[in-house]
Amino acid sequence: MRYYLIAGEASGDLHGSNLVKGLLAEDPEAECRCRGGDLMQAAGATLACHYREGAVMVADVLFKAGKLLRQLRDCKRDIAAWQPDVVILIDYPGFNMRIAKWCHARGIRVFWYIAPKTWASRASRNRKLKAWVDRLFIIFPFEVPYFTKEGVPFIYKGNPLLDAVDGHEYVRPVEGRYIALLAGSRKDEIRRMMPRMMQTADLLAARPGWEDVRFVVAGAPARSEADYLPYIAGRKNVDLIFGRTYDVLRYADAAMVNSGTASLETVLIGTPQVVVWSTAFLVAWVLDKVHFLDRFRFISLGNLCLGREAFRELLQWFFTPEAASEEVVRLVEDAPYREKMLADYAEIRRLLGGAGASRAVARAMMEEIRKGVDFHEKKQ
Repeated sequence: MRYYLIAGEASGDLHGSNLVKGLLAEDPEAECRCRGGDLMQAAGATLACHYREGAVMVADVLFKAGKLLRQLRDCKRDIAAWQPDVVILIDYPGFNMRIAKWCHARGIRVFWYIAPKTWASRASRNRKLKAWVDRLFIIFPFEVPYFTKEGVPFIYKGNPLLDAVDGHEYVRPVEGRYIALLAGSRKDEIRRMMPRMMQTADLLAARPGWEDVRFVVAGAPARSEADYLPYIAGRKNVDLIFGRTYDVLRYADAAMVNSGTASLETVLIGTPQVVVWSTAFLVAWVLDKVHFLDRFRFISLGNLCLGREAFRELLQWFFTPEAASEEVVRLVEDAPYREKMLADYAEIRRLLGGAGASRAVARAMMEEIRKGVDFHEKKQ
């Protein structure tokens, strides 16, 4: 069978690569083509377009509308020419929702792996998911009751991050004590997060007993050294390492992590962390006016899975170098606090299920295709 996969950023490329491996293991004659990244290509998919070519931040949409439209047009043409048995959308809802609508109108089967976070915002998308997507493949236990209530057909087979984390061969990236810094994968995130992370590093380095502690920045897969140099140039206690994020996290005394998939990876690797998050001032002002963040107790996936705070989240106005440095010190020096966090990590891991999720999802997808049910007709 032919599988066309679409991922729009680094985390989607990671999950997509494990799914490709699962599809090829379950279906030795499978042909996989993707709009993704290096990992999906290395796993065995033919790369039609790299996600770097289409990555656009929300704040850039108005300025790069033409680029987005070209990407959508090229993607549709490629799908039509290749004629897959199924199109598998991986997260990336802004782009993929349009592809889902287009595929549905042409009778092309659509699976969505890693569902849009409609439980957090834009619940109106659930109506579109029901209309245009044949099956959601969700990855979080708290999504089960939500999508059940919303009436969106789904399949849950666990979380693929366990496969990625547990299957990695870890090697220490630097010697000595260090704090891991993960600023995000997009240029705009790096621009916002790195100055405050460096200010936090300065406060920590000035503490008695912390003089020998290094700070290791895990470079995002789609970024280059030039994205980080404005913030780390001349700093002798800061290292920038690309392609080894899991290694950087595994051997760190603690981590400061931009909210997102990386925070859940940090949970599964077992490194005490503080999650930090900041957005553009105008966006933050709008979110504050509509009390958006007040609707949620947490924004980090690990805390959401647990239903309570396993680790602190310093969001927007509360993300200051002083608050972040105090929390990092506590993570390193307060043994009971650290052990409680690690115990909560173990519970989160249990809730996410066991290993083998990627292959289980691949098997479930193949079963759905082989049923031969015309889901589009069934919905009408």
